[in-house]
Amino acid sequence: MLYEKGPLLIAANHPNSFLDAIILATLFKNPVYSLTRGDAFKGKKITKILTSLNMLPVYRLSEGAEKLDNNYFTFDECQNIFRQGGIVLIFSEGRCINEWHLRPLKKGTARLALAAWKENIPLKIIPLGINYSSFRTFGKNVFLNFGNIINKENIYVDFTGGKAVNEFNEKLQQQLQGLVLEVDKNDVEKLRKYFYIRKPFLEKILLFVPAAAGYIFHFPLYFLIDVSIKNKASDHYDSIMIAILFFLYPLYLLILTLIVFFITQNSISLLLLLFIPLTALGLLHFKRQIK
Repeated sequence: MLYEKGPLLIAANHPNSFLDAIILATLFKNPVYSLTRGDAFKGKKITKILTSLNMLPVYRLSEGAEKLDNNYFTFDECQNIFRQGGIVLIFSEGRCINEWHLRPLKKGTARLALAAWKENIPLKIIPLGINYSSFRTFGKNVFLNFGNIINKENIYVDFTGGKAVNEFNEKLQQQLQGLVLEVDKNDVEKLRKYFYIRKPFLEKILLFVPAAAGYIFHFPLYFLIDVSIKNKASDHYDSIMIAILFFLYPLYLLILTLIVFFITQNSISLLLLLFIPLTALGLLHFKRQIK
């Protein structure tokens, strides 16, 4: 867990939808407020849920010019978070694409930073490269590469105008290029070089049985979800899979346990509530890490 205190702006690439934000939120001791695409905030109930999860909406022109004014509210909310020593996560590329590549940066990160510095808020910006070994396989390695903090003193122009935005983006782009891996999606050898972690042979032997059990227990649920979303989810596959499993897996686990209990009439079978998740962990450590 990271204990970095704010005011802090995490400037990251965006390869894997809201899974990127979930991972970051689990790593920091203090709450992390993440800027999220505005079209996700549909209706009062969903908006209430998302805001309770520390998500702030950012609207694009493609979502309607009339909604762009709402970005001023989000912008002001970010500045209030900074004044209180909080942490904000922004995806500086502006959109999510499943790839090992850094895209050109939008201006939002620079504008947030420059506005805070203009008000003498001691904001720190930390560049972050998020790198996944896979975007569609069960279990994956994730490498988070943090860069050097960018402070107010690192920008040598006045904190207004396009020149300041360009200078900021150049500094941020330079760092992120060294933090985000550049790999062609078909270059399996390069992916293996970057992401593969060799497991001891003895560990693989010991994990074979629990991994096999984990595959048998979990295949039906995973297969059904995969079939349902794989042609629809696009770059949000991982995030949608995790969201569905978050709600369905406890129910699936309970149903499996009750079926075995009613068949065997043995209370020991209730231990499956603990055993089945452990087999999933065994499978996670046994399986190949890239596809």
